[in-house]
Amino acid sequence: MTDEIHALLAYRLPSYEVTSVVELGAGLHNAAYEVNGELIVRKSKEADPARRSEATRREADLLVAVAGLSTLPVPEPVFADATEGIIAYSRLPGHPLMERPVAELARLAPVLGEFMGGLHLAPLEKMEKLLERDSYPLSAWLEDAERDYGEITEHIPAASRRVIAEFLGHAPPAERSVEAFCHNDLGAEQVLVNAEANDVTGIIDWTDAAIADPVRALALVFRDLGPGAFELTLAHYGGSLEDVDREWTVFYARCKLLEDIAYGVSNSDVRHYAEAGLARLDRTFAELA
Repeated sequence: MTDEIHALLAYRLPSYEVTSVVELGAGLHNAAYEVNGELIVRKSKEADPARRSEATRREADLLVAVAGLSTLPVPEPVFADATEGIIAYSRLPGHPLMERPVAELARLAPVLGEFMGGLHLAPLEKMEKLLERDSYPLSAWLEDAERDYGEITEHIPAASRRVIAEFLGHAPPAERSVEAFCHNDLGAEQVLVNAEANDVTGIIDWTDAAIADPVRALALVFRDLGPGAFELTLAHYGGSLEDVDREWTVFYARCKLLEDIAYGVSNSDVRHYAEAGLARLDRTFAELA
């Protein structure tokens, strides 16, 4: 693959000298490479050429639009090759929060709240030209969580199994009809930070961006940063607080936590997802006051 990256850059950026290509890893949708320590080249794992081309073209257009909306740095394309499913952009500073925990999570809350509020207030008539709607029903979320739990039960501490089983045994909350432009996968792995300065330096990986329930984004703050940081984020959230309900927040957070653990358990290359999820298990499934 590194030879392919060399060839592509020679064609797209003929005056750019490539001295190093380092594989950063792969997620569900993409594999990423760092070039010369300053350029990120991301290649889609989609096998269907037509879908790969359309998704790449749409994401490149989306990143341009997001740059005009975001209060935090986001990747801005240097070039996009729709045929190959490749987007290249300048590397943002910092490291994923999942890899470099900060000492004072509370200091991240104001900028994250402002960032998410701004996105969620973006005009839908503009964003729906670039995005699909993600209206996955809550009953399906619960079914997926039950499946994920079935795959990881042996990895869950015995003391935590009862409360998880009780959660899965209850009906999901009523369906919501609130929609907003969302990053839609804003976990700690997508938030870049300067750990020493306790600062957010960027938001990456917009592959899953969609028009969806904005509470999903806030639920990942609850899952990854904890209830305290979640409450502080809400205090700085610029969106409609009327649309933020704790019952839905906790429901989404718990489903996504089980999904992360299952993902990490099933793939040794991303074992850190399981480790991080297990570490957050007790607080995410704590009894609600």
